[in-house]
Amino acid sequence: MASSRFKLKWEAGKSDTGKILREFLKEKEISSTALTDIKFKGGSIGVNGREVTVRYVLSEGDLVSVAFPQEKPADAVRAEDIPLNIVYEDDYLIVVNKPAAMNTIPSREHPSGSLANGLIGYYEKIGLQATSHVVTRLDRDTSGLVLVAKHRHVHHLLSKQQKSGGVKREYEAFAEGEFTERLGRVEQPIGRKSDSIIEREVRADGQYACTNYHVIGTYGNLFSHVRLRLETGRTHQIRVHMAWIGHPLIGDDLYGGDVTLIPRQALHCRKVSFCHPFLGKEMSFEAPLPADMAALLDLNLL
Repeated sequence: MASSRFKLKWEAGKSDTGKILREFLKEKEISSTALTDIKFKGGSIGVNGREVTVRYVLSEGDLVSVAFPQEKPADAVRAEDIPLNIVYEDDYLIVVNKPAAMNTIPSREHPSGSLANGLIGYYEKIGLQATSHVVTRLDRDTSGLVLVAKHRHVHHLLSKQQKSGGVKREYEAFAEGEFTERLGRVEQPIGRKSDSIIEREVRADGQYACTNYHVIGTYGNLFSHVRLRLETGRTHQIRVHMAWIGHPLIGDDLYGGDVTLIPRQALHCRKVSFCHPFLGKEMSFEAPLPADMAALLDLNLL
């Protein structure tokens, strides 16, 4: 496989004159961990085509280049030939529309067939030697858009953006019953249930969690069509919050949802938005409801 080391380049400006290269790279959000990896794991830092150390003193017009170490796919995630519904792709990242019944990453119960396995297989086809850097995970039975970085440094930048609220996701869900309010906000802490390694619950000692919802349709007494926006990203957040207010997602038997109409939680990540860390512009992608959820809207349930 051809080398596919990730490389970045900049030109030092007037204000960079006299600046130590280490400080310049810090301003470009190259982490200290990344600098250590570059030094000891096969990367390089150059100025004007000559390899230098981070103690180099910059002058205006200097051309700075950074080559990150060659990445290796994680041993625990083997390449698999899995068709991927790629919504967007460039040299830095990929947005994939994940189907339900697919793990984002392998688990003990499902060691193969995950999105990560498919990504490594896809990378092999396109000649990219990298591991899977998933920025926005989804539960196995939640469908929709997943943001993936192609390189460790890109993942670092997108994760920082995510922590500051810059990566935004909107969901569509079918929740049991009829809501009394069309618009609502659930602000309740979420933590692991004491007798389960999987299930979460609203609990006083949990982590802060906030979910905003907007009811866009009601289908008799069976379910409501809800659009949701997260301000935090706790495990099972939407599922826990909807169950807590008395409207569990249909199909979500883990949190009390009825499985008569659909055998998995009726939850879909319909939109992901973020600022591209290298193109510097706002990006937004949408994915329509999958067939199993769309079919329920076509039934005569009123």
